Amino acid sequence: MYDRLVSEHKPLRVLVYSDDRDVRAAVLSALGERPHPDLPPFEYVECATEPVVFQHLDAGGIDLVILDGEAVPAGGLGIARQMKDEIYQAPPVLVITGRPGDAWLATWSRAEFAVPHPIEPIRLAEAVIEMARGVLAPS
Repeated sequence: MYDRLVSEHKPLRVLVYSDDRDVRAAVLSALGERPHPDLPPFEYVECATEPVVFQHLDAGGIDLVILDGEAVPAGGLGIARQMKDEIYQAPPVLVITGRPGDAWLATWSRAEFAVPHPIEPIRLAEAVIEMARGVLAPS
């Protein structure tokens, strides 16, 4: 099933937000161009500020969103919640929380997935692969 979807689907556009370029680099490094062979390639949109995140979301065409919950001055948890409140059919969101005990904050933010800092590449990739498969699944 996924083979057909991959051959018919354009690259997935993944927005990655953090004010810290090292966090953005860690996310891109963990996921690579194609985190799983049954997925189309990923095209990344990197954002370092909240206004730029919303510019891209308002423009459309973003398939997945990864937000750093520890970003400053605007944390990814608040951005996720605002996204879910304000954007009709907002794309799925993964938030990177400060620690495993902050998972409840991810629930508050309405993010579909959460992984804690420090970023564990395999754990992040597994969550993003599941998120991408949900986007590609026929409705």
